[in-house]
Amino acid sequence: MITLRNLSLQRGLKPIFEQVNLTIHAGQKIGVVGANGAGKSTLFGLLRDELHADAGDIDMPPRLSIAHVAQETPALLTPALEYVIDGDGELRQLQADLPEAEAAHDGHRIAELHAQIEHADGYSATARASKLLAGLGFDNGQMQTPVSAFSGGWRMRLNLAQALMCRSDLLLLDEPTNHLDLETVMWLESWLRSYPGTLLLISHDRDFLDATVGTIAHVDNRQITLYTGNYEAFEKQKAEKLAQQQSAFSRQQREIAHLQSFIDRFKAKATKAKQAQSRVKALERMERIAAAHVDSPFEFGFRTPESSPNPLLRIEQADAGYVDKVVLRNINLTLMAGSRLGLLGVNGAGKSTLIKLLSGESSPLGGERTEGKGLKIGYFAQHQLEQLRPDESPLQHMQRLDPQAKESELRAYLGGFDFRGDMALSPVAPFSGGEKSRLALALIIWQRPNLLLLDEPTNHLDLEMRQALTLALQDFEGTLILVSHDRHLLRATTDSFLLIENGQVSVFDGDLDDYRDYRQQQASAEAAQPSASNQVVDRKMQKRAEAEERNRLSALRKPIESKLKKVEGEMEKVQSAKAALDEELASGTLYEPNQKEALKAALLKQAELSTQLSLLEETWLELQSELEQIV
Repeated sequence: MITLRNLSLQRGLKPIFEQVNLTIHAGQKIGVVGANGAGKSTLFGLLRDELHADAGDIDMPPRLSIAHVAQETPALLTPALEYVIDGDGELRQLQADLPEAEAAHDGHRIAELHAQIEHADGYSATARASKLLAGLGFDNGQMQTPVSAFSGGWRMRLNLAQALMCRSDLLLLDEPTNHLDLETVMWLESWLRSYPGTLLLISHDRDFLDATVGTIAHVDNRQITLYTGNYEAFEKQKAEKLAQQQSAFSRQQREIAHLQSFIDRFKAKATKAKQAQSRVKALERMERIAAAHVDSPFEFGFRTPESSPNPLLRIEQADAGYVDKVVLRNINLTLMAGSRLGLLGVNGAGKSTLIKLLSGESSPLGGERTEGKGLKIGYFAQHQLEQLRPDESPLQHMQRLDPQAKESELRAYLGGFDFRGDMALSPVAPFSGGEKSRLALALIIWQRPNLLLLDEPTNHLDLEMRQALTLALQDFEGTLILVSHDRHLLRATTDSFLLIENGQVSVFDGDLDDYRDYRQQQASAEAAQPSASNQVVDRKMQKRAEAEERNRLSALRKPIESKLKKVEGEMEKVQSAKAALDEELASGTLYEPNQKEALKAALLKQAELSTQLSLLEETWLELQSELEQIV
């Protein structure tokens, strides 16, 4: 159990928490939500002992193992598989201690280490790490690829795999679904549901929260409030709480008005002055209830497109990809006015390749791409933030886009994206990822596109901004093509889906639940009939496991066999000495009257040798028994 008692913390001049009281029970799965800057990441810093409270206490169980996702990945030559296994620090330490024990011929320590490694599931570590990497979208070849060869997004997946590999008591995940595709998000949901420890999850994906947590911690107004249930239940409870607060506020306002009316009417009359004064004091003592509000800082919408050609765009028998690699073949697609399509497919299947072809950023390698007259494309790419000018402000970006627009109009528009006051005039360089994404979307929306292409637009956006974007897209009058791992956004804004798979683009007949079932059926079929490459990998893993097992048994047997060899050598010496003495006693020479002392010494020596031989034989039997038990 983790307990925060009367905890207060201030960052610079800004108070983050004031008198917070919170209890987290072992095994709880908690979603941490709240506005950007409310203190969600600060809470994680406190739990990881990176930040310290200004007042109050944090009680945590001793020797609590905490796992989190590292934010940086060094450019290591370590293979991805070994890098993930490094996430289990305890196992790596045991593996490092084993050679030292073997070098010291410390049989007891060797046996102890092997028992600890087995208890830590060390002999299945390679298989477990491979399963994590496969779930996060890595193929068999990538598992042996050096960490330095991966891009930033894939390195974040490696860091996530490391955190999941750690046998932790407390798992802290801060926006783990960024850089993941829909299939990987669904896999991660399943993994987290079976995680046995305590989970604290910061996420702006409401479907992901609904599927993984049973409690919501709302960080707001320098407090942390727990709500039982998933995010959907939290929204209902929060709405009820706000309604109750508004009702209490209204009642109090009526009471205040009544008291004030009495005071105003009678304070000048001597006969009523005392009663009026008591009501003044009652009014002063009253603890005021704030009016409930659920105002979002975001308020924007799409302007009506200037034209709406139909069809907007036609792709006929086209191939798409790169000069040296065709990713998609024989694409036939006609985009009609008002279409709302979501793109489905595993990572690397070609969703972004199709979006680039539709946008005109890449030309078809074969076939035709024909634009309708008046086509105007708004394209949000995954690298869109790199197109912003870091030394310019949001207002300067807008003025470059539309030099004829009035500054007041542009500033009012930017205010809908929460770029207000000085922030609208500040350089973009220090902006967060979420703020840059909001600006990129603002620039696209201003241009009044009739074809909107969005490739993972919600990365870095918080729940409030995602909801505002969802509402705006619902009212968008043009054609929408959307790639997103946010299922709430997909469900709320698209009508049908295209499946990109095996180099082909086809209509998917079903919704997101059908798609989840389709992927699960595929996974089951692949597990039942492993591919040849998987069989090769399985054989390699089997051979590696067999080699590890042989090494383990050899390490256990070696010190015992060494002791056995030593005991057998001593037994041979004692048996030789006893045989020679038995032969001398049998000759009769020691029984002469003048050999009494020699006979006495010989008989004593014979008894000593017999006892010594008996002890050695018992030791040999014990060692032999230990050896037989090692299997």
